[in-house]
Amino acid sequence: MATIEKLDYDVRTIENAPENSRPALEAAKKAYGFSPNLLGTMANHPALLKNYWEGSANLDANSTLTGVEQQVAFLSASYENNCHYCMAAHTTIGQMHKIDQSILDALRAGEPIADTKLEALSQYVKATTVKRGRVSQDDIDAFLEAGYTQENILEVITIVSLKVMTNYINYVAQTPVDAAFEPNTWATK
Repeated sequence: MATIEKLDYDVRTIENAPENSRPALEAAKKAYGFSPNLLGTMANHPALLKNYWEGSANLDANSTLTGVEQQVAFLSASYENNCHYCMAAHTTIGQMHKIDQSILDALRAGEPIADTKLEALSQYVKATTVKRGRVSQDDIDAFLEAGYTQENILEVITIVSLKVMTNYINYVAQTPVDAAFEPNTWATK
């Protein structure tokens, strides 16, 4: 696949973002101590930023997966979508969740995870991403047999939809990786 040249999107700040983007940027700064470049790039289109910010908060409030499982899912979708920014960010967040480094390394390399349940989750997320939601009955059966539920299937769709927003914008904008995530910079697959 050929790469595109970076489109010229400003990484907006609270001071220069469109008015409807400012509340999310302010909330991010309050929550994280900084406003990530991803959100600053999304701020160029307030509807995109608001949908992502509120969708992420809704997922956090209603998740059926553990924090570790969510990060495995985010990394699996981001790997398949070849997102340099999200791989760095979610690796860092995974480390904050104390995910074993061997799991993070496997996800970053596209290799199997030794933990069979997490591997089943990763494979199901990858199938959902690559097949654009048109998973097979075998994909579903393997996921359910690993101990996941039908509700978890719906959460995977939610996670993949959030990653579509972030992975796609990072691709077209070539969003610069924040200093906080730079130790986990990832080269595309």
